[in-house]
Amino acid sequence: MKWIKRIFIALLILITAVLIHYYLPQRDIVKVVDTDVKRMDIKKGSPFWDRPDAGTNAEATRDVRFIFTVKENGKTMVYRNEDTGWSFPFYLKFDSSDLSAKAQDMAKLDEQWVAVTHYGWRIRLFSIFPNATKIKKVDGPDALLIPWFNIAFLTIIALILFFIWRFIRKWKNKNVDPIADKISEEFAEARETMDGHAAAAQRELNEGRSGFKKFMRRWFGSE
Repeated sequence: MKWIKRIFIALLILITAVLIHYYLPQRDIVKVVDTDVKRMDIKKGSPFWDRPDAGTNAEATRDVRFIFTVKENGKTMVYRNEDTGWSFPFYLKFDSSDLSAKAQDMAKLDEQWVAVTHYGWRIRLFSIFPNATKIKKVDGPDALLIPWFNIAFLTIIALILFFIWRFIRKWKNKNVDPIADKISEEFAEARETMDGHAAAAQRELNEGRSGFKKFMRRWFGSE
């Protein structure tokens, strides 16, 4: 049972870490080189795609905006540019058209570095793209970006989990531990009683054997 509990807790922690890493905002410093709109077939409810622009019809085949960028090391990064609307994840993004226009304007500037805020992963094998939510000009590729939102969010989550753990521990100490201690005491008393009866029965058996041996020696002279 202990191993099952440990495996369950490890899986729960792993799943939580993966979800947090996917949905929390991240920022990349890149240069925008181009934008594009592609007609794509997207299954309804796909976990790595969001939704059409707010106010448009949600169909399987739709236009998806993309932002093409280059990092300082020369590697490329492609972002999708989709609205999230009012649904999860709650980025409340309704301005994918405006963001596309802003990206197109920045693509005209050769040496302009920008910080692209996004969530999600880029997995080329499955054509999965992170969703860009914001673009901001920065001074250069070495600009310092402090993830204040992530720090605050993770701190709040840690505090909530700590208070939940404290509450469960207090409730366990108050309600569960006394019952468990009482059951343990009753088991110990029952074991002592059983041990006492077993010892008494063993003494009686030994006395019976001794009496039988005396009887045999007395009448038959047997050892």
